[in-house]
Amino acid sequence: MPTVVTNALSHRYARGGASLHDIDLSVPEGAIFGFLGPNGAGKSTVLRLLLGLLRLQRGSVTIFGKSFATHRIEVLRDVGSLIEAPSLYEHLTARENLVLHADVRGIARAWVDDTLRLVGLADTANKRVAQFSLGMKQRLGIAIAVLHRPKLLVLDEPTNGLDAHGTIEMRELLQRLHRERETTILVSSHVLAEVERLATHIAILASGRLRFQGTLDRLRELHGAAAHIALRTDDDARALGLIADEIPAAARDGACIALPPLPPAALARINRRLVERGIGVHEIARSERDLESIFMELVA
Repeated sequence: MPTVVTNALSHRYARGGASLHDIDLSVPEGAIFGFLGPNGAGKSTVLRLLLGLLRLQRGSVTIFGKSFATHRIEVLRDVGSLIEAPSLYEHLTARENLVLHADVRGIARAWVDDTLRLVGLADTANKRVAQFSLGMKQRLGIAIAVLHRPKLLVLDEPTNGLDAHGTIEMRELLQRLHRERETTILVSSHVLAEVERLATHIAILASGRLRFQGTLDRLRELHGAAAHIALRTDDDARALGLIADEIPAAARDGACIALPPLPPAALARINRRLVERGIGVHEIARSERDLESIFMELVA
């Protein structure tokens, strides 16, 4: 059963802001679901509707198999979220921030240190938050969001403003959450390369409409991005003539020869034939379109 399902989810702002048009979203249980789209596509609007931060105008939201409209409080007990910048008490330490949230929400204090370890802040637990870097503050915000051990974590652009090191730390944190707590994670982002490394499933939103949802492999399959073999030699024209009889699908593709996927033995045989005929083989590599090129095609 999917963790999150929306049916014909639509929204329009009074002053003509971003609108959503019949969004049918399905987030599988246990997925890291990357929600992609250019600025203004409506990603944040969808997430706010899922969390009840915006009034539902049309359509339905189901979380954990329960209607959000009729089971809102029950559903939200098992949801954690970080939308925009985390709200932190900067004069307190990281541990004091979590203890405060634990006491207010009736969560066992014993969970505080485990959560600090999970987000990589155990060694700085007694440091005042005012002294934290942006990346550390983001991790503390996620610690607050997962302190009650939710089944679903919703994050809106968690790497915004982070440098390369902070972005890698955030990716590793989300992977750790997914692995250790089996949390379903729904994360919006515009950092395509990070989503490609992180997500098990993705959805692409553009101009308020859902353009794709599914696995990355399915996306590549649908958009002509199947893997091929790139062969680079010092004489591609002659090389192509030598292998065309065995590999009719071989063709020039820019600065290389594109071959269909082949078993290792066939590649070794081609390599040996070319070398025996005096052609230098510079590279034999698997090649496929990246997420960025497909994304730009879909949102254009």
